Amino acid sequence: MLLYSQPLTRILRLTLDDVRYHDGQINLCLGDPPTPLPEPFAELLLRHLDQRLNLTTATNQNSRWLFPGRRGGQPRTPDAIERRLRDHQIPILSGRTAALRQLVLQAPAAVIARMLGYSDEQTSRVATEAGSPWSRYAPVDEHPHT
Repeated sequence: MLLYSQPLTRILRLTLDDVRYHDGQINLCLGDPPTPLPEPFAELLLRHLDQRLNLTTATNQNSRWLFPGRRGGQPRTPDAIERRLRDHQIPILSGRTAALRQLVLQAPAAVIARMLGYSDEQTSRVATEAGSPWSRYAPVDEHPHT
């Protein structure tokens, strides 16, 4: 959430299939291409994969959710996670906003949009507001006019 500015609801919809290994790098499928996960977050994710909760019931033992919920076949609910984040004083909305601003300062908004599953318009607006040096970067037109 704070690393790649993802909504909690989107994070909770991730599955084991969204975690990919390529050339020794752990990637998370948030957009296209998959997003590389830096250390120490990659190690934390691997540890989480080995210790996922709510897998002890008969209806949930084969769950593919990255964060399985208590109900069989369902991911964890945002309410429970939001409470835990607030208890640890982790800012949800302002933290996501700050993360996105930082990302568009580091790379073109169009690149960030595709990697993280955002719209070009949304990341371009944030880049402009942040005073990004990439704010005038023109994304590649995938559908050139002939």
